Amino acid sequence: MSRDTVTVFLSGDVMTGRGIDQILEHPSAVDLHEPVLRSARDYVDLAEQINGPIPRRVEPVYIWGDALSELDRVRPDARIINLETTLTTSDAHSPWKPLHYRMHPANVDCLTVARVDVCALANNHVLDYGYSGLAETLSALHNAGIKTAGAGQDRAEAEQPAIIEVSRDHRVIVFSLGCENSGVPAFWSARSDRPGVDYLPDLWNGAADNVLDRVAIVRRPGDIVIASIHWGSNWGYDVPRSYARFAHRLLDGGVTLVHGHSSHHPRPIELYNGELILYGCGDFVADYEGIRGHRDYRSDLALMYFATVDADTGELIELRMTPMRIRRFQATFASRDEARWLHNAIARESRHFDTSIELLTDDSTGTMELALRPRVQGIALDNQRGER
Repeated sequence: MSRDTVTVFLSGDVMTGRGIDQILEHPSAVDLHEPVLRSARDYVDLAEQINGPIPRRVEPVYIWGDALSELDRVRPDARIINLETTLTTSDAHSPWKPLHYRMHPANVDCLTVARVDVCALANNHVLDYGYSGLAETLSALHNAGIKTAGAGQDRAEAEQPAIIEVSRDHRVIVFSLGCENSGVPAFWSARSDRPGVDYLPDLWNGAADNVLDRVAIVRRPGDIVIASIHWGSNWGYDVPRSYARFAHRLLDGGVTLVHGHSSHHPRPIELYNGELILYGCGDFVADYEGIRGHRDYRSDLALMYFATVDADTGELIELRMTPMRIRRFQATFASRDEARWLHNAIARESRHFDTSIELLTDDSTGTMELALRPRVQGIALDNQRGER
């Protein structure tokens, strides 16, 4: 009997505000309230100093570049991103924050052109322009037919998962959760009488069990449940034990896959009891191109994550990762040397979790991709049971 499978596309941070917004067809007002830069155009200028001229008033397909053809080739059943910006015309920025991301709502077509199904919103930029900015963000996305998770006009809406019907028997369910250690403040937590995000106060068992209680309410046989978590620092490969413990408890309790993000570069991958944990997917679309520092992490390189799971058991069948490079605010296929660099970094760090990452080459095209295939993990799968 053949088994049903579901393939999901997962990306790290999609930050279409600020500099990216300035090159789209409907740029927002340029004013910033940052300690150093005062105009969103400055981020475009900095990127141009590194990689040359960037076109203005581009079509919405521009920022995705080669990623669109890759999405068309793989044809995932669901497309999920962490959207780390507001969609608003508001000028009411949060004065205590040093950085604010804003994209004009009329530029929402840069998301619909990629046929994004779900935007995870429980992150540290969704309330950059206050409650009015959040309301406008939700309205713009929902009016464009994009589902959201992790933020809402009250706690009930913020905790409501996004649900994608992928077939008669299978759904993809996305919970979006934000941690303080990624810059999400506690007072952004949604309440019964206050807008906000689905906030994780800590990574102890009680917080995990609270999430699992909500998963149990909506989950039914054949569902793929994704916990999309904004957690951790911007830089570094270290994964604290508390992250692994929290992810393991979620997977043991009914979550299928953990989709982590916040870091500006990809972090390790773990296969736990046959199920996938992405500890950090890195940036995918961002305007950091011209900012110096942390060059050793190669934040200009990104991965498109395509996870195929058994729809009945939730176990990973295969994870394929397409190496990309962000240049001139556009995603392009990485070179062979760049793909090797990404593989060396992710394979090295994932070995700490007994997870092997392959580098595959398509001889007909010369392109490369990274892969995690459980059938080649061998005895490592049996060794992963229990806490680290």
